[in-house]
Amino acid sequence: MSLPSYNTLKVGDAIPSLVKKPINRTTLALFAGASNDHNPIHIDIDFAKKSGFDDVFVHGMLVMAYLGQVLTNWTAQTNIREFSTRFKAITNLGDELSCKGIVQEKMERNGEQCVKLALSVTNQAGDEKLAGSAIIAVS
Repeated sequence: MSLPSYNTLKVGDAIPSLVKKPINRTTLALFAGASNDHNPIHIDIDFAKKSGFDDVFVHGMLVMAYLGQVLTNWTAQTNIREFSTRFKAITNLGDELSCKGIVQEKMERNGEQCVKLALSVTNQAGDEKLAGSAIIAVS
């Protein structure tokens, strides 16, 4: 996908969203192995229940990775100047996540034309799981 030019981007423009299929236990196991994050709260139902939860829940960093994917689907990784997030709520098994970005501001920064994006991840019920921002260099 080719990135629109700085002159054609407008505040309020949406970047292409990304919808991920419902998260299952296999996804959690694969992410645990790939990230070396074997926290039992994410993979051991008995541990999760002993901790007061009904079931395991999704790694926050997996949700952040999905949000990063929406950025790299839109632009080259080398154009990302900043990427930050805030975890808003637990993501549960079965959640189908929608990752979105909206142009919030256009600016010049360190001699580059950039846009600031407001980012969010919501589940199928519209509950916000992650919020964030990114600064992307565009020409």
